[in-house]
Amino acid sequence: MGRAAAGQAAATGYAGTFPGRPDQVQRARHEVARYLAGHPSADDAVLAVSELASNAVLHSRSAGDFFTVSVEVHSAYIYIEVEDAGGLWHPKLPDPERPHGLAVVELLAGVDNWGVDGGEGGRVVWARLELDGQ
Repeated sequence: MGRAAAGQAAATGYAGTFPGRPDQVQRARHEVARYLAGHPSADDAVLAVSELASNAVLHSRSAGDFFTVSVEVHSAYIYIEVEDAGGLWHPKLPDPERPHGLAVVELLAGVDNWGVDGGEGGRVVWARLELDGQ
């Protein structure tokens, strides 16, 4: 997991690999919700995972292959990564009337707390959800 703060160990972590099928997005959400059960930011993290996993299945070579979800809980933030099999990517302009995908992730994490690394050979999309006062 690449974007966690240097020198700061994760308090706890989850990782799961899922077949690249649309029904597996729900399974990934369920697994992350179970892992984060009782955490005050669980709903936001599960929503971010849902959007990122959906993108992996719909917009990458992970369709029919697999994608990986990783979540780390730190004292001040939750760090999420979804790794897919890459492929061509053509980001669409956000729809302010109906945010979805990466626009939702940006709303949850903030402009500078998410990103995309990699490309056609494989991609990691990450988000860091800051925990207010925790």
